[in-house]
Amino acid sequence: MTKGTAVEQMVFINLPVADLDRAVGFYEALGYTVDPEFTDETAACIVVSSAVYVMLLTHAKFQEFTDKTIADPGTIEVINSLSAASKDEVHRIVDAAVLHGGNEDRPEMDLGSMYQRSFTDPDGHRWEYVWMDQQAMTDGPPAE
Repeated sequence: MTKGTAVEQMVFINLPVADLDRAVGFYEALGYTVDPEFTDETAACIVVSSAVYVMLLTHAKFQEFTDKTIADPGTIEVINSLSAASKDEVHRIVDAAVLHGGNEDRPEMDLGSMYQRSFTDPDGHRWEYVWMDQQAMTDGPPAE
């Protein structure tokens, strides 16, 4: 890479799942698509955006990449946070997650310039969806 040239990085979030078909159905219900080129009976590539992909891996497939034990779904090691285009999109995604087997993880958080809700998927992976009001962030808090 030449100095001064920026190449958009791609993000691959690899998640172990107990039931691949159930996990694929869950993420499709949120409005995401599957990339068949990187999907087989052991893994599925969920397209979140042109730069973000979620790789759903059966436990056996996931174990090929690590010697460590897969965490119990009741534990947490990472929170995956994604931006949303609006509060309505935050609600659409989290409501769809809950409707299709996920659990709302904690109460919504409204900080004025930032709004978020979170859920865990059927395998216990935590996701937060955040909408940021760019105008409110630029203007700052209202004068009293």
